Amino acid sequence: MSDQKIFKASAESVAKAKQLRIIAFVAWILAIAGQVFAIFKLISNDMLVWLIVAIVVILALAITGSMLWKKANRLDPASEADKTKFFIQNQLGAIMGVLAFLPLVIAIFMNKNLDGKTKGIAGTIAVIALLAAGVTGVDFNPPSVEKYTKEINEQTTTLKNLNQGNDLIYWTPSGNKYHIYEDCQHIKGRTGITSGTVKESWEKKGISELCKTCESRATKERDSSN
Repeated sequence: MSDQKIFKASAESVAKAKQLRIIAFVAWILAIAGQVFAIFKLISNDMLVWLIVAIVVILALAITGSMLWKKANRLDPASEADKTKFFIQNQLGAIMGVLAFLPLVIAIFMNKNLDGKTKGIAGTIAVIALLAAGVTGVDFNPPSVEKYTKEINEQTTTLKNLNQGNDLIYWTPSGNKYHIYEDCQHIKGRTGITSGTVKESWEKKGISELCKTCESRATKERDSSN
């Protein structure tokens, strides 16, 4: 296609993604620090309750990091051309989730000073937390430059068919859909309405879905004119 549109994250999206990734790393570092503390200070029969509390806190930090990391990847995705980088960038949440718990799980089950009940309770909770952190961190539908490029071109074609050949849409700073009509009931009267192309809505704000109300209105207008 001579008019093929290639996705490229905007400077604003790249900056936002960088910020989210920094916060994600801070959350993961705190999770691992909590794990180290739990291993050396909380693995004992007398500290079971505090060990469970620590596991819950570590899990919350690990999941928070993973969610922020995934959000960053959707703003600034990797390319599928570099398979190693693509895998690591998209599945780092799962890797860090496992690392936040695996040493703790091993330490609990290998500790000879724990009685069977404490080891069973703490070990089971830690394993469940490990699985939860790992699964939550997995990106089952990872974004990529190639995937976004394909979607942008398909959506641009669809939009032009609905919008008299025009690649012009509208969106708001807080919205998650783009609109064909500036007077659409969902954005009419809102401040900060921005216009641009489908490609620009993806690159600047990560908005990738057409408003159903606008789609229905445009379809009716197109069909009536034909």
